[in-house]
Amino acid sequence: MEYSKPFAEISYKGLAYMTAPAIPFPHAFTTRWGGVSTGALDSLNLGENRGDSEENVRENYRRVFGALGLPEQEACFTKQVHGSVVRLVTDADRRALFTPFPYEADGIVTNVRGLPLFCFTADCVPVLLCDPSAGAAGAIHCGWRSTAADILGEAVSKMQALGARPENIRAAVGPAIELCCFETGPEVPEAVERLLGGDSGGVFFAAGDTGKFMVDLKETNRRRLIRLGLRTENISVSDECTACNCGKYWSHRKTGGIRGSQAALIAVP
Repeated sequence: MEYSKPFAEISYKGLAYMTAPAIPFPHAFTTRWGGVSTGALDSLNLGENRGDSEENVRENYRRVFGALGLPEQEACFTKQVHGSVVRLVTDADRRALFTPFPYEADGIVTNVRGLPLFCFTADCVPVLLCDPSAGAAGAIHCGWRSTAADILGEAVSKMQALGARPENIRAAVGPAIELCCFETGPEVPEAVERLLGGDSGGVFFAAGDTGKFMVDLKETNRRRLIRLGLRTENISVSDECTACNCGKYWSHRKTGGIRGSQAALIAVP
């Protein structure tokens, strides 16, 4: 597909992150660049469970908060399980780093001002949502299973419960593995076909006679957002593939799972 609204790369004291033109709230799609982690986790690893030192991870978060002008504080994180649960969160859901996750969810939505929402990826699609009129925001982890289970439908519903209207919601589909690199079995295109209900033309194709398919998960999520009532002009889509750009982004496939985690984060101002 053609990307008409390119993301911008922002540099702050050596840290690099991406922003989307559709999102007016403080937000970021982090890269691998600008942290203190070393070795296979070099350098901006935000995953607590990747074998990194607690000291390194805490410093990496300090740098991210500083770049966005957010106070160093507890934020909202989820234990992501590739499901379709989206949770409405409040200040009571703040979690300190290196403490147990209080719940499992692949999406979080809030209208609490100044509460950072995080989701983590290393090839899956991160989607950030906001409605400036309603003062609501969401961070959604869209792996193929969550996508197929219509996690975006659940997220938009939760946003509406906070007063958002689909036609007012802004969305950013962040850096993720793209059609060129996302080879799957037939179960993925079959799930995409069910989700999009006939609007799946060009979203996947057979990879020769291998029985495998190449799937465009970003475009799948963009089309689902439009079917949910979002306006095309209110959706930004990153043109970067995490697998092709594994020097800039963490890619689970390219590293065989030996990697850190990047984050998509957003806060209601």
